[in-house]
Amino acid sequence: MPEYPDLTVYLSALGPRVVGQKLDGVRLGSPFVLRSVEPPLTSTFGRTVTGLRRIGKRLVIELEGELFLVLHLMVAGRLQWKDRGAKVPGRVGLAAFDFASGTLVLTEASTRKRASLHVVRGEAALQAFDRGGLEVMNAHLDEFAAVLRKENHTLKRALTDPRLFSAIGNAYSDEILHRARLSPVKQTRTLTGEEIGRLYEATRAVLAEWAHRLAAEVKDGWPEKVTAFRPEMAVHGKHTEPCPVCGAPIQRIVYAETETDYCARCQTGGKLLADRSLSRLLKDDWPKTVDELEEEEYVASR
Repeated sequence: MPEYPDLTVYLSALGPRVVGQKLDGVRLGSPFVLRSVEPPLTSTFGRTVTGLRRIGKRLVIELEGELFLVLHLMVAGRLQWKDRGAKVPGRVGLAAFDFASGTLVLTEASTRKRASLHVVRGEAALQAFDRGGLEVMNAHLDEFAAVLRKENHTLKRALTDPRLFSAIGNAYSDEILHRARLSPVKQTRTLTGEEIGRLYEATRAVLAEWAHRLAAEVKDGWPEKVTAFRPEMAVHGKHTEPCPVCGAPIQRIVYAETETDYCARCQTGGKLLADRSLSRLLKDDWPKTVDELEEEEYVASR
């Protein structure tokens, strides 16, 4: 699922292409992607794009007249920039947004069509999509600590809960916890002040570094390859490969559809986290699937 670095790069690439441009029209490849009926989609046609923003993991295209197009890519949704009038791909295409400068195509490479498009009028209606998660890049340490201690969860769960922290998912939470040298199953209310400080700095550093790295790769082009698995990552997707810090093999724990990668030497004092014991520990604290928390958004948007 696209997370903060990926979404930031999408917005940076989209800005010079559509801000100030009129939205000529939207072609739907699947009627199910549109989850709202009022205001109608046609009310956005011919309106000028005045800005772009992100609300959690949702991308927002702002149009004159306080109209907003709200896109949620979910797990498999991706955006492509094509020549004006490009066709909506038959199997994976969901929608095409036509501008004089080109066409923005929304695709979803999954049989479970969960990506969504809403049309919203007014700031108040737009803010209803905010799950309330803290924007760590704009937060002070004391705000970060207060959110962590508000509920007692495992660190992995806390970081990926959109009600607690905004736009952090499975991949970058692994990278953050490795950078902070903290176990993914450590309980949030057991953290010391020093550990919270490490986690705060690691979260900001990892998100900023990856946003910069992805932007440098794209330059003035378009982010064609948005993926949760990158060769430069320290632990995520690196099961059995050597830790870049200590050389120990990266370990993996799996619960339901969720995979967590970590270094036992750097993060758990050398202790291996067995799946069976982990499952007992996380039974009431962990989503049953990798995107269970996002399911609430899916159901609400239908």
